[in-house]
This record gives sequence, C-alpha cells and structure tokens, in this order.
Amino acid sequence: MLNRETEMIKIIPLGGVGENGKNMYVLEIDHEMFVIDSGLMFPENEMLGIDIVIPDISYLVENKDRIQGIFLTHGHEDALGSLSYVLKKIKVPVFGTKLTVALAKEKLKEQDYKGAPPKFVTIHSDSRLTFETVEISFFKTTHSIPDSIGLCFHTSEGNIVHTGDFKFDQAAEGMYQPEIGKMAAIGQEGVLCLLSDSTDAERPGYSISESVIACQMSDSFHQAKGRIIVACFASNLIRIQHVFRAAKENDRKVALVGKNIQRVIDLAVNLEYLEVDSDQIVSVEEINQLHDDEIVILTTGIQGEPIEALQKMAKQAHKLVNIQEGDTVFITATPSPGLEILMFKTMDMLFRAGANVLSSYKKVHVSGHGSQEELKLMLNLMKPKYFIPVQGEYRMLKAHAKIAQSLGMDSHQIFIPEKGDVIEYKKERMKMSGKVAAGNVLIDGIGVGDVGNIVLRDRRLLSQDGIFTVVVTLNKKTRSIASGPEIISRGFVYVRESEKLMEQSTKLVKDIVEGYLARDAYEWSNIKQDIRDQLNYLLFEKTKRRPMILPIIMEV
Repeated sequence: MLNRETEMIKIIPLGGVGENGKNMYVLEIDHEMFVIDSGLMFPENEMLGIDIVIPDISYLVENKDRIQGIFLTHGHEDALGSLSYVLKKIKVPVFGTKLTVALAKEKLKEQDYKGAPPKFVTIHSDSRLTFETVEISFFKTTHSIPDSIGLCFHTSEGNIVHTGDFKFDQAAEGMYQPEIGKMAAIGQEGVLCLLSDSTDAERPGYSISESVIACQMSDSFHQAKGRIIVACFASNLIRIQHVFRAAKENDRKVALVGKNIQRVIDLAVNLEYLEVDSDQIVSVEEINQLHDDEIVILTTGIQGEPIEALQKMAKQAHKLVNIQEGDTVFITATPSPGLEILMFKTMDMLFRAGANVLSSYKKVHVSGHGSQEELKLMLNLMKPKYFIPVQGEYRMLKAHAKIAQSLGMDSHQIFIPEKGDVIEYKKERMKMSGKVAAGNVLIDGIGVGDVGNIVLRDRRLLSQDGIFTVVVTLNKKTRSIASGPEIISRGFVYVRESEKLMEQSTKLVKDIVEGYLARDAYEWSNIKQDIRDQLNYLLFEKTKRRPMILPIIMEV
C-alpha cells in the first residue's frame, strides 16, 4: 500500500450525467489526473444531421501533462467510442482488459485514426497499478459484454470506486461472473466515494437473468416454422452467444448481415470470448440453398443500424435479405432515447410484411444494467461515505439517489452532478466547488466541433418552415435593378399554388431596393436586413410560418 497522505481529491464528470452515453469521468488525486472511460453518444432527435456526439475535452487538453492514463471499463461505444478523437489531442496510455483493448483498437481503425500510435496497456481483474498518489485495483462485473470491470482507487482517505456498467445475475457463467467477494472486501476496507451506474435505477426489482433469456430464445427458435431473423447490437456479445447456441440446439445455420459483424465475431472467437463452431456460419448467398427452418439471419450494427436494416427488409428494399411470409423476427436491442418511435414503426412494418415479431416484451432480450434491488446490493457491499450516481439521464440519477436515501444515506452525502461540476474532497469534507468547461462536441462527417448551436438552430428552422431565397442584381452605374427580384422557395410553399404571395413578395423587395437606390449612399447590409424584416412580417401574416429568409444581392 502507498504510504502517503492524500491532501485533495476532485471528481469531475465531463460526460455521462444527465444523458445516456458519452461516459467520461475525471478523478484528480493531488497533482495526478485519471480519466475513466472515453465514450460517445448518438445524436438526439433535435441534432439534425449529426453523426455522433463526444465530450468536450478542453479541460483535459489544458491539463494533459497531469493525466496518467485513460481507464476503460468495458468495450461498448459509450465507454470507448470517442477514444480516437481524444488521443489526437492527448498522448496518454490507455488501460483496459484484453477484449476491451482489442475492441478499442478496432474502433480506432474504423474511425480512421491517423495520430501517433497510442500506448495500450492490457490489465485484468487481478492487476494492481501503482502511481505516485494512488494504487488502482479492479473487479469483474456482469454486463452484456465480457471483460467488464469496475475500478477502485486506494487513497489514504478511503477507496474511490467506479462500478462501470453492472448488474447481478445469480446464474451468470464463466467470464460473466461478478467478483462479489472483491467488492465486499473493498467495502470492508472503507469506501470514501462510490460512483455507480444509474441506467436502470427507475426499474423496480431485479433484472431478468440471462439464463432465462437463453432458454426463452432456444424455445422460440424451436417453435419458429420459417426463417429466423435476429437484430441486435454488434457489441452485445452475450446476446450473439445466445443466438449461436439456440441455432445449434435447433440445427440451424447462421448467416451474418451487417457492417463489421464478421470482424467483431472473428475478434471475439479468436480471443475465446465467443463459442462458435466453424461450420455454423454460412454466407448470405447460401440462404436460398437451405430450407427456411434451417436458417438464422443475424443482423447487427451500432445505434439504429439493426432496426433500420429491418425496415429495409420489411419494405423489400434490402440488398441481401427481405422479409417473407412466415419469418420470425427477434428484436434483441433496447432502443436509445429517440429511437423508440423508429422501433415501434419498424415492428408495425414487419407485421404488415407477414413476419411474427418478438422483442424484449417476449423475454428474448434484457438490459445489461442492474435494476433497483441490484443497485441496493452494490450500495450495501460498498457502504460508501459519499455517493455520486452516474451514467444516466437526470431522472435516473435522481432515482438512484432516492435508493441510496432509502438505505439510510443523508442528502448531504449524495451529489447529483451536471457535466463539468467539480466535486472536491478536502479536510474531511466533500462539497461542490466550481465548474470546468464541459458539454457536447458534435461530429458531422469529418467535421469535429464545427457544427454548433447556431448551425443546429438553422437546420431546425430549415426543417420546420423551409427557406425563402431572394436574388437581386443591381447595376452600379445606372443605380437600378438589372435583374430580379427572383424568389426561390424550398420547403416553405409550393410556388405554383402561391403565385399571389410570390407577386406580393417580389413587389415588396423591389420597392425596398428601389427606395435604397434613390438615396445618395446605402449599405448592402441595411438592404438585406430590411428585406428580411419586412418579408418576415409579410410571410408570417399570410402563412403563420417563419421560413429562413436569405437575401442575395449582386452588382454588375
């Protein structure tokens, strides 16, 4: 153990609080900084055209010389998806278990990382790392992907624990078994502060065991008369394992459909995290050579990809596989916020196409996160002095805080942070002590952070009321209108059916421009602003809509 007194501890969430995904937590122990996870979040509905969202790492860049490493808790996108963007700006080692490191390297390739080769350090649950200010140990947790871990930072003031993603499944096997003994031992040592997964804090009781899901899936495979199509996320390895086992038990072959699925499965099989017989997988081209009751089609991807693929299949528009009468479709993916409508719409389309659809309501899928009774168990094992619920939207963090209070913790022992809040422990007292830069960095194509609130506002306006463009060409010598005004409407009104409105708008613009041309001096900016203001008033009066008005003035 370290033989030094810790003077100050700071805990700063840069992501993962007040939202689902984008997990990133900074732990400062005196002069050293440790980063837990580097996740991404998929865009919410109002983030039009955005591909992914990553944390604002301005604070990390300002303090990059103090960072000792990035510690990954597991291999999902919400824990490692922003790594390639972070490593371009911060050269630090990345610590993770064997599977997590392998998936992180794949993610860097997928995101076309071109920076200096990062240093990956593979650890396991029995590893113990020693730094100047702290020792770090690890413990296995049960999640929907193997090699998931929690972290324990050993300080003279007590342990600081981050649970990572977890649930307690009494029937968990092999690599999915949690190390409850280690968790209890950490609690006995004394936990100063616990940061715990809040994703399912609103759900009472216990999560359904994965063994129940495995049996239900195998039974459903047995009852299905035609083809079986399964949609799941590519990194949900426990669900993919269930598919292969159920297929084997029911003498069915598996065809893979989806971006990067073959790569993920090859990687997991090579590292022995997935049991798949070599003759189980067939190519998509071989589907028609087998009877319908001999085939399972597994479609995967990230975010909404598996659901969107099912939509294409239902519309008979998929390049490889389309829904036919008698197919059984298993949707084994929990939609993230904003995707629920897409999910139910897709189920409707599948039923219309003649498929039988089974989802989480039929016990073929379960969350990888603990429900309320499991969160209580973690709190009871750790017995923390202070508690910070993390990983969830605000209502989930609040629900988790209430669980802690129901176990006897006082409100002054619980902190519900916003992104960037600094929670400081000094002189035997923990308190909120300021804020650092934090927020969203939006990725659109190859642009990182070049789309901000103003661009999103413009996209929202365009999506709601369209655009109204006015083009006027002026003759500088004669001080007259050379051509125009020409009006172009997109997404606002259909021009052919709104001729009167177009005529009124054209006359209004012409009068404004000619009024300015009659003056001794005029500014283009003033003409444009006047056109915007007066057109805005006219169009709203006639249509009760406010399109984006774009005046373009040219000179010849």
